[in-house]
Amino acid sequence: MKSKANLSRRHFMGIAGGIAGAAALASFAFDAPAIENKPKIDASDFTEEKRVLDVLVIGGGMAGLFAAVKAHDAGAKVLMVSKGRIGSSGLTPFAKGIFSYDKNNASMSIDQFVEKVSESAIQTNNPVFTRQLAEHSYARVEELKTWGFFDSPLYNESFMRPISERNIGVEERVMITHLLKQDGRIIGASGFSLDDNKIIHYHAKSVILCTGSGGFKPSGFPVCDLTHDGTIMAYKAGAKVTGKEWNDGHPGSATNSGSSYDNWHGQVEEKPSTTSITINHHLGMDLNYQGYIYGAPVTMGPPMRQAESEPQTRQGGPFTPEAFRMTSPPPPPQKGLLRTLISGKGHSGPPGMGGEQVGGSSAGMAIHKAEGLVPINEQGLSTLPGLYAAGDALGSYMSGGIYTQIGSSLAGSAVQGAIAGEAAAKDSLNLKLSIEVTQQYSDTITEEILAPLKRQRGYSPAWVTQVLQSVMIPNFVLYIKKERMMQAALAYVEELREHHVPMLLASDLHSLRLAHETENMIITAEMKLKASIMRTESRCSHYRLDCPDIDYKNWQAWINIHQDETGKMQLEKQSFDKWPEFS
Repeated sequence: MKSKANLSRRHFMGIAGGIAGAAALASFAFDAPAIENKPKIDASDFTEEKRVLDVLVIGGGMAGLFAAVKAHDAGAKVLMVSKGRIGSSGLTPFAKGIFSYDKNNASMSIDQFVEKVSESAIQTNNPVFTRQLAEHSYARVEELKTWGFFDSPLYNESFMRPISERNIGVEERVMITHLLKQDGRIIGASGFSLDDNKIIHYHAKSVILCTGSGGFKPSGFPVCDLTHDGTIMAYKAGAKVTGKEWNDGHPGSATNSGSSYDNWHGQVEEKPSTTSITINHHLGMDLNYQGYIYGAPVTMGPPMRQAESEPQTRQGGPFTPEAFRMTSPPPPPQKGLLRTLISGKGHSGPPGMGGEQVGGSSAGMAIHKAEGLVPINEQGLSTLPGLYAAGDALGSYMSGGIYTQIGSSLAGSAVQGAIAGEAAAKDSLNLKLSIEVTQQYSDTITEEILAPLKRQRGYSPAWVTQVLQSVMIPNFVLYIKKERMMQAALAYVEELREHHVPMLLASDLHSLRLAHETENMIITAEMKLKASIMRTESRCSHYRLDCPDIDYKNWQAWINIHQDETGKMQLEKQSFDKWPEFS
């Protein structure tokens, strides 16, 4: 699909929001007709294979690495499956700082650290996982050192070292689309190869989702291969998910705004290093609000006090706790990590650090660790027996609805992956269960996977994705929210889910992947809009113009989402001080 208007990239993306507005929306042919499908491969040529194991780890990032290693070390037969290359896909390769709490050199106690994070997060964090981060991060970093993680800016070799030493099975470039369920328990997963006409059914006693977060395939940020796959397949299987109203506020540079590589200004080539305690209140909606109220240009700088940054006639905007309203940049991390991010010499750091900005570069992604499966305990067990999650696939609220500690995302993934891996292994080894998947069940899954290849007419995933982006990424829909606009966007998204998802087409393996990813993004968009409408307050990275204040009386709670028996999406509150209720 081509735009009817010849808009420049910069004009199209707009300032601090992603898309210029109604004029850009009107340029899209929303009423594009269905097209005839002409497959390059034959669905009948696909073969089917089966794997049997104890623990299946889905995802090849930092969480997946530690989940696989610790599950193996606990005695389980483990297989690691990834849509990309181990250590080289998703957000992991762009993370160059990892938090390490060294109790012998810490500037505050663990109790103080947890209390300070809770203050920055305005109580939206789960202190159990905040404490877990501090207690275990040092040990995980020390293990990474022995694997050579800090010796190279590329992570595949260091990740594969412990995997190869343990002879843990690895299958790359396999897209998992379905979780297998029997008698209320998850007993494996199914997916297809991205290189061969092959369906693979994995039968496992425990499954760990380390599938990362996701976005709407925005330009300018390395989130385009993450499309909420794990979250949505778990939701369809009956798990509760959370965190959909929060937003990552990363902007991108106006220069070469669509290039993820250029946006990171040389950070990709830097070796990783550790960070110490630097608790802050980052990646909220401040820039988006500035862009909405004042217009262009918007430049990145430290968050300032409202009285200094806004005229008296324009008081308001996202709230930052007093202790975190910095008037100068944060201190530089240890060991040279992104030194030039602060100093301005050489590399200038990741998106959002200096220069004129455009928004929407991380559209669809929530704050790290604030989005994903709802845990029922500190081990990352979901509301479905046999299904664990870790890292950005787990809605642990380790830092709440705001980014509070530089390097905590990578460290949190390592810590949670290790804990979930050991727990899943023990669970599987203690389970006296023979996994029996009927041929009829396998045939049904296979049919659903290949459905886009078999449709004769419908819509291309690329076109449907462009419509979704046009509806969701505008600053006045996704970031600076009000119910009227979100309800309007929801009507479009529900139409895409109801009518266009059942008509998504695929002609080859790549477009088959796109078809499943597009459906996952559409369901996620519906979740984000409904959760944002439900939360009638503003806090951390969720900001509503029509509900601009924090509501301590009614909203000391997270929002969980699940699918009822009729397939309808249901939303509910979970109090900050309680684990979820489930049957």
